[in-house]
Amino acid sequence: MYSRVPVYFLYSFVFSLALILLLPVYFIKLRVLKGERLGLAQRLALSLPEPVGAAKSLWIHAVSVGEVLSLQKLVRELKARHPEWAVYFSVLTIAGMRIAREKMKVCDRIFYVPFDFGWTVRRYFQALKPELLVLAESELWPNLLRHGRRRTEGVLVINGRVSDHSFRRYRRLAFLTGRLFSAVTRFLVQTEQDQERLSRAGVDRARIEVAGNLKCEITPPVFSVESLREFRKKLSAPAGKILVAGSTRQGEEEQLLRAFAEARRERKDAFLIIAPRHMERIPEVEKACRLAGLSVRKRTEVREGEAWDVLLLDTIGELARVYALGDAAFIGGSLVPWGGHNLLEPAAYGKPIFFGTYMSNFAYLAQKFLHSGAARRVSGPEDLKAMFLFRDAAGLEKMGQLARRTLDSLQGATDKTLRVIESLMAG
Repeated sequence: MYSRVPVYFLYSFVFSLALILLLPVYFIKLRVLKGERLGLAQRLALSLPEPVGAAKSLWIHAVSVGEVLSLQKLVRELKARHPEWAVYFSVLTIAGMRIAREKMKVCDRIFYVPFDFGWTVRRYFQALKPELLVLAESELWPNLLRHGRRRTEGVLVINGRVSDHSFRRYRRLAFLTGRLFSAVTRFLVQTEQDQERLSRAGVDRARIEVAGNLKCEITPPVFSVESLREFRKKLSAPAGKILVAGSTRQGEEEQLLRAFAEARRERKDAFLIIAPRHMERIPEVEKACRLAGLSVRKRTEVREGEAWDVLLLDTIGELARVYALGDAAFIGGSLVPWGGHNLLEPAAYGKPIFFGTYMSNFAYLAQKFLHSGAARRVSGPEDLKAMFLFRDAAGLEKMGQLARRTLDSLQGATDKTLRVIESLMAG
């Protein structure tokens, strides 16, 4: 039997080595070249958020943009029900911090989660003294969990999911993951499959509850017809059909552009807006557009009246508006073995949805939308070309309506999660 202390000591040692090797790379890439603030003082617990003088408090942690957005409704309703509670909110990534500051203003404090050393995590718990630690999805950091278990009334994982990759890792490293899972008071997971996988990985089924997917609780911005008309003019969007390819990954744009170029030989009024997942890939995608013989403009440079075949979205925070403007949506990360991205935002705007064969990150949702007729899977050049041809206008309109209805049918996770949080906060 292994002693707990050596295991955590070994983990901290390995984590330190990784940090020593990777931190200079990230510092040069983000701080020096891009001018981004890394928040190192907070991550190293040298600068701690000021505690709020509240009767009770809880600490909610999310990874990045997707998780932050999924928690908007939960946090808003939590503060509405319990304004006397202090809500501390932490994130891991720079992009997550940017969105949290914009969308989570209701929180009392927003900060970077500390590096997962025992001493850094301990300082945060000593300063904030939360009654409850809430972790979104699969943020299972060993020292954060260990001190959360020791220094709060409970540790709650919300919106939990167990991907194929995570499930294999949990089974293979059962001697370690068992320690992590034992620190969690309750697991609220998205689906029955997640519940079954956690159970098979060694978690007592009594501690697991299916609450649904908080990402389905999205409340996207509402855009008037007039505002979309003005936005269309700013983008110099031509009259015709526009497909929005959101969060595309390397290796996808070339496939999309080849099919799009083929389709335009038959349909000149089809247009494409591409939003690469990472902004640094914009020059690469722009070059691919030109090689495909397509006229291309960037969002930040396009002028009213300019013609384009492809528009590259090189701004942050406009994808929702672009989905609302478009006539159909393609979900990036699904033509290559990445696992796909969230399809709920275009669904909220009632758009027909297309994605490739790789949707393992959102397998449950992908299956729901396919089963309801709200989405279609595209698996080769001919499928992609057909997607751009916009045939069967009535069928596509019905797909969009079904997408909105399917999303509505998946609501309810917020209320279930709130009930559990209130129960644990009550001790």
